[in-house]
Amino acid sequence: MEQTKEIKILLEPATSEIVEKKSRFIAHMKHCETAQEAESFIDEMKKKYWDARHNCSAFIIGNNAELTRCSDDGEPSGTAGRPMLEVLLGSGIRNVCVVVTRYFGGVLLGTGGLVRAYSQSVKDTIEHASLGVLVQGEKLLIETDYNGVGKILYLLGKYGLEPLQSEYGEQVNITVQVPNTEAEKLKKEVTETTNGRAEITLLEKLDYIDKQ
Repeated sequence: MEQTKEIKILLEPATSEIVEKKSRFIAHMKHCETAQEAESFIDEMKKKYWDARHNCSAFIIGNNAELTRCSDDGEPSGTAGRPMLEVLLGSGIRNVCVVVTRYFGGVLLGTGGLVRAYSQSVKDTIEHASLGVLVQGEKLLIETDYNGVGKILYLLGKYGLEPLQSEYGEQVNITVQVPNTEAEKLKKEVTETTNGRAEITLLEKLDYIDKQ
C-alpha cells in the first residue's frame, strides 16, 4: 500500500511540563509497537505518579492508525483523552503513546480550559521530540569498477543518500536505501553516468526511518 501522507516515528522518549492555573501537567511520550506495550507504559506512568489526581492517556498503533484508544481517567468526559488523541492524529506520528499526568492546583479550569491544557501539553512534547519519517523504499546493491565509484558517490550525495555499506575488492559494492519515489530515477542516472558498466540489484523492498 502506498503511503498517502508522511508517517512520523518517535525516535526516543519525550517529556514536557506546563502549569495552568497552578495545575501541573506532565506529559510523557513513548514509541509503542503494540497495544500491550502502550498499556504497559500507561501502567508504568500511573505507578510513577500514583499520587496524582489524573493520568490521562492516548495511543495510536499502526501506520494507518488502525487502533486508537484514549482515557480521561476521571476528568470530565471528552476533556483530556480525546483532545490528546486528536493532537497525535494530526501530528502524523504513529505507533506512539502519550500519558499526561495532572496534579490539581486547587483552581478549576472548566471544560474548555482542560481541553486546552491537555492539548497544549501534548503539542509541547511533540515540539521538543526527536522524530523520524517512515519511508517506503528499496535496498539496492550497486556493483561498479573503480572508475565509476566517484560518479556514483556524487550521485548519491545529490540525492541526500549515504551508503549503508561499501566493499572495495576487485569490484566496488555499494549498498544503499532509496525512497520508492526516487528509486527508478536513481537507477537510470547510475546507468547513464557509468555508461551501463554498473550493475544494480534489488536486495529487498522495505520500510525504514529517515531521521529529520
